[in-house]
Amino acid sequence: MFIREHHQRTIDRLTALFQQDKRFPALIIGGSIAKGIATDTSDVDFLLVATDEEFARRQQTQDLGYFDTSLCDYPGGYVDGKIINRQFIVDVAERGSEPARWAFAGAIIAYSDIPDLADLIARAPVYQESEREGKMRSFLGQVILLAGYFAQEAEKRHDPYLMMQTTANLVLYAGRLILAYNRLLFPNMKRLMETLALAPEQPDGFLDILQAALNAPSATSAKAISTNILQFREWDMTPLQASVQYMQDTEWRWRIDRPDLCDR
Repeated sequence: MFIREHHQRTIDRLTALFQQDKRFPALIIGGSIAKGIATDTSDVDFLLVATDEEFARRQQTQDLGYFDTSLCDYPGGYVDGKIINRQFIVDVAERGSEPARWAFAGAIIAYSDIPDLADLIARAPVYQESEREGKMRSFLGQVILLAGYFAQEAEKRHDPYLMMQTTANLVLYAGRLILAYNRLLFPNMKRLMETLALAPEQPDGFLDILQAALNAPSATSAKAISTNILQFREWDMTPLQASVQYMQDTEWRWRIDRPDLCDR
């Protein structure tokens, strides 16, 4: 793993700041540095693992973040941290959302007094095969309804808000469908398109069609996305089934104790 010298100096300062503090038995470096995609000006993202007692105390006061510019000696540099505990990592491995899992991909342990920390971290950024088929069905239902109904309504009503919102969601769920098909974790909104570019199996011209819709939202560009998806493979979902799936995942989601579909 290549780490730029100025980033390593910042990591060393973080380590020196927290390593002797018994409230924080481990420090994990994440973000672009851990994933090997950092630029010269990237910030240093980290997870500071607190004891259960310290974490509980901080939850009471909502003091779960850390931001500092003084530890960096390069222009525009800063450290951006989240404070968690060991159980948080266990929870991510057992039932974490895809972005929560992705956050641990490539994670670097700067220091640790937690014996099984490396094993716990390795369990986190794993695609949950048991959820794959259900997620693909949910994402496909969104694609069919957004393109086949909401984009058409937006155009008929001359409603720019509905068209923009529909197009953004359509790109998101079409993208997530292809990521799930390839068993790739959805990282976050910021890195959706670059992660999609890594998917080995995707419809012909998929990224270009998504970009065209974003550049010029319309019922026609929305339909192009759904057609591109539906021609990729046999999905076995009728329009009525898509409508029911959309209803369950969006309109009735409040009935289940699960995150919004976009965060799962």
